[in-house]
Amino acid sequence: MLADPVHPESKKIPLFEAFGVELEYMIVHENSLDVAPIADQLLRDEEGNPSEEIERDDIAWSNELALHVVELKTNGPVAQLTGLANRFQANVADINQQLGKIGARLMPSAMHPWMSPDQEMKLWPHGYNEVYEAFNAIFDCRGHGWANLQSCHLNLPFANDDEFGRLHAAIRVLLPILPALTASSPVSERQMTPELDHRLETYRHNADRIPQVAGNVIPEAVFTQADYEQKILQPIYDAMSPFDQAGVLRHEWANSRGAIARFQRNTIEIRVMDVQEQPAADLAICQLVVSVLEALTEERWASFRQLKKADTLRLRDILLNVVDDADETVIVDPGYLELFGWTKGTCTAGKLWRHLAEQFPLQEKPTAAALEVILDEGPLARRIVTALSGNLSGKLLPVYRELCDCLQAGRSFKPSEVKS
Repeated sequence: MLADPVHPESKKIPLFEAFGVELEYMIVHENSLDVAPIADQLLRDEEGNPSEEIERDDIAWSNELALHVVELKTNGPVAQLTGLANRFQANVADINQQLGKIGARLMPSAMHPWMSPDQEMKLWPHGYNEVYEAFNAIFDCRGHGWANLQSCHLNLPFANDDEFGRLHAAIRVLLPILPALTASSPVSERQMTPELDHRLETYRHNADRIPQVAGNVIPEAVFTQADYEQKILQPIYDAMSPFDQAGVLRHEWANSRGAIARFQRNTIEIRVMDVQEQPAADLAICQLVVSVLEALTEERWASFRQLKKADTLRLRDILLNVVDDADETVIVDPGYLELFGWTKGTCTAGKLWRHLAEQFPLQEKPTAAALEVILDEGPLARRIVTALSGNLSGKLLPVYRELCDCLQAGRSFKPSEVKS
């Protein structure tokens, strides 16, 4: 939801004592796998009217912007990430059962491989439409940057300014290597893209008309709420005001950096992660990310002062390299590697993640198995490229049908299991 409740001081949650997870999926026609802009047929309230959010116990279903996308999210903060993969998987099954009655199903991965946004993009026409139309008027949401990006968002709380600063410092240094685990978007408009994480490459340009909105994707080095509002949010509001005189978009969610502070609910939302082929993979990544961030905030490998000194442009350059080559990106910056306790010279992003994962083994069998596939065989984007083996005209449909089957069954995508 775009609107934020204001939590009283007593409700503020300390670091790593609660979490929020959001997973976005495409709705596609069952046979052709073309996008199906019918989210409003799925999202109905008790009276049968279209609703932008449906609460189903601990998981909510919702839509934001694109009519062919449905978002599954924790219905409020949860105390732990363990067990969540099964809850998301059960909701995937429920949605697919409902969509199956109208000839549709869910598709995972961060970008539809042949959607043409100019022809196929439809905005959610019901609640919050004023917000979506305001975005559309400024940025033209028919491009891939608005119409064809599915991600996993991880929300982490902070209770005060000190906790915000520590969490923001840790997230800033971790963002550049996240696509090495999460990249799942190597195809767009039936073409292999230069980047394994084409969603992020597209995402960073979706607000080029107003560059202040996304900045360098890596947030600026600010570590208090006052500095954040002055140096990040206010420049966004000032730049947008000539295009948004009614102030419809004058909210902190208009910020499109790779992690954004949500002070109205005292969280930071990580937004650089492509969605995976099954919830267990997303939750495995989230659990590992939380463990690494907790270690960073506790200064396990580097002091808070060192983390704060990490240069934004230097972090951006590492991120852009990882967007291109994901796990095979060679990181040559010893100062950056030392922030994670790596002192053995240059290494690949994949090797760095293996180094981190060995320190924080996952306890749940499904998530541990899903993470092992990523660490052993590469992120989903690399496995998709392997499965396509250069034959997009012949293999695109069966590969993405297998991805849909993986989501339905709750299993990892393996190139050898694709049916021709």
